[in-house]
Amino acid sequence: MQQKQYGIFSLPVIVGSLGFFVDIYDLLLFSIVRKSSFLELGVAKDAMKNVGENIISWQMLGLTIGGIIWGIIGDKKGRKEVLFGSILLYSLATIANGFVQDINTYTLLRFIAGLGLAGELGASITLTSELLPKEKRGIAAAIIATSGVMGTIAAYFVFYLSDENWRLCYFLGGGMGIALLFLRVRVLESTMYDTVKKAHVKMGNFLMLLNTRERFLRYFKAILIGLPVWYVIGMLISFSDEFATRFGITGFDQPKALMLQYVALVFGDMTAGILSNYIKSRKKTLLIFYAILSFFLLLFFTLKGGGSTFNMYLICMGLGFGAGISVLYITMSAEQFGTNLRATAAISIPNLVRGFLPLILLLFKFLRSPNILNSYVTAAWVTGIFILMIGFISVLLTTETFGKDLDFIET
Repeated sequence: MQQKQYGIFSLPVIVGSLGFFVDIYDLLLFSIVRKSSFLELGVAKDAMKNVGENIISWQMLGLTIGGIIWGIIGDKKGRKEVLFGSILLYSLATIANGFVQDINTYTLLRFIAGLGLAGELGASITLTSELLPKEKRGIAAAIIATSGVMGTIAAYFVFYLSDENWRLCYFLGGGMGIALLFLRVRVLESTMYDTVKKAHVKMGNFLMLLNTRERFLRYFKAILIGLPVWYVIGMLISFSDEFATRFGITGFDQPKALMLQYVALVFGDMTAGILSNYIKSRKKTLLIFYAILSFFLLLFFTLKGGGSTFNMYLICMGLGFGAGISVLYITMSAEQFGTNLRATAAISIPNLVRGFLPLILLLFKFLRSPNILNSYVTAAWVTGIFILMIGFISVLLTTETFGKDLDFIET
C-alpha cells in the first residue's frame, strides 16, 4: 500500500505540536504552582521540599507505568488510539487537580495525570516519523518540540496573570486537552502501521524488547541517553530556589527560572532537530548538546549560580538550551525499532527516562546525607557528573539512525 507523503506543516505535525504543548503545560505545571498550592493546602514551609519531591516521584511513577501501557496499546491498537486515550485521561485528572483539598488526593491525581501524560509525545513522534519522508523527520520533530515546550511558558504566564490562582491553571490545562480531542478526529492512522498489522505480525509485545541481548541493550541505551535532560529539569531547575538559597542569592523566583529554562529549551530542541538534519547525524548532534550542557553545569556550580539573580537566570537558560534534546532522542528511539515495536519503544523510553527521576533524586539524597558528602551542592554536582557520563557512553555505543528506512519489523 502506497504511503501518502505528508509535509512538515501537515495536520499530523500540527496536532502533534498542539498535543505536546498541552502535555508539557500539564507536566511542568506542578513545579510552577507547587509553593502556592502547598501554602493553600496547609503544608509547612520546612516540609515543602520533601512533599514536593514525593509528589514529583509519584507523578514520574505514573509516567513510567503509563509509558509501557500506552506503548503496547500504540502497537496493538494504533497510534491514534493512544493520542485519544492519553489526552482524555490526563485532561480529566488535571481538571480534578483544581478541586483538591488535601495532599493525599493531590498526590493520587498527579499519579493519574502521569499515567495519561505518558502517551502523548511518543505517539506523536511515532506517527509523524511513519507519515513523513525520512529527510523531513528531524524538521518535523523540531516543530513539535518548539510548539510543545511553549506550554510551560504559557503555564507560567497563566499562573501570574491569574494572580497565582493555581486551581485556575489546572482547569485551563484540562480544558485545553479536551478541546484538542476534537481536532484529533481528523488525524489518519499510519499506512505503514496498518500494512504491518494486516500482515498478522506480532504487535506490541513488550517482552520482545527484553528477550534478546542486542535489542535490550538498544532499548536500555536509548533510555540512558535521556537522563541528563531530567537531571536538569527535575532536579536543578525544579529545586533551583533551594540552590539559590545555598548560593547566597536572594529574590530568586523558581517558576520564573523554569519558564526561562523552557524558553531556551525551545531553541535548543529546534536547533537540535535542524542541526541533526544539516549534519545528517543524530549521534553527533547529541554529543554537541551534551558538551553545551556540561559547560553550563560547570558554570552553575563553580560560579555558584553566577552570584546574582540575573546571572542565575541566564545560567538556567543555558542549561535549558543544552537539555534541548528531548524530541531528538525520542525520534532516534522511534527510528531504532521496527513498526511492530516502534510505539512500544518510542512511548515507553521517554517515560522510563522520566521514571528514573525518583532514582536520581534518591541518589542525590543519599549523597547529601551526613554520613556521605554532607553537602546539598556537592551532592548535586557529583550526581550530575555520574548522569552525564552515562549519557555520553550510551550515545557513543548507539548506532546512527539518521535517514533510516522505517519500513521494517522486529522478529
